[in-house]
Amino acid sequence: MGISIIVEGKNDRSKLQKLLNDQIRIYCTYGTPGSNQLQRLGLDLRHDEVFLFTDNDSSGRKIRALLSDLFPDATHMYTRRGYHGVEGTPNEYLILQIEKAGLAEYLKDIANPATEWLKDEF
Repeated sequence: MGISIIVEGKNDRSKLQKLLNDQIRIYCTYGTPGSNQLQRLGLDLRHDEVFLFTDNDSSGRKIRALLSDLFPDATHMYTRRGYHGVEGTPNEYLILQIEKAGLAEYLKDIANPATEWLKDEF
């Protein structure tokens, strides 16, 4: 059983790949998925824990609805209105959403700096 996130486009995937390690698989719908693509996703991800992360616009909500029917147990991740989709969401907000979804352990070290510099260390 793996962990997969479904996003709309390659730029969304690229943005998340910069933050998450390779244990998380990121799939793209490339817009509204057709029945063949939905069937393929259903088969490929049938044993995975699935997360849906689509844009907060009418197209993203339509895609989310289709994917929700296919993956009723999926965890939903959201970006804010006003951001230009997942790809236009600031990293800090994406990291918060990743942590909220319970995926903090999969953040790359560069995305999740755990140490603070002390004055004496300089």
